[in-house]
Amino acid sequence: MSDLKNYINKRKAKDPDFAHRYDIGFEEFKIGLVLRQEREKSGLTQEELAKKIKTTKSAISRIENHSEDIKLSTLMKVAKALGKNVSIKLM
Repeated sequence: MSDLKNYINKRKAKDPDFAHRYDIGFEEFKIGLVLRQEREKSGLTQEELAKKIKTTKSAISRIENHSEDIKLSTLMKVAKALGKNVSIKLM
């Protein structure tokens, strides 16, 4: 295990607030990462995807890099433009 992973695991064990915030941040990061991967698999540029959902390239970049503020309706538009569906799981 890397030094960073060791540090994160130790810090999460000691600090429940850190653990909670870390987990939330990771989930938000994952959304943007998955959207970027799916866009790239589809062979679309950010600009091409933006045109499909009637937004700007910078908006697509923000979604991919800072998806914590993404609206469900926007997520659904992006998924549809990529030929995908959105599935939500409450745990």
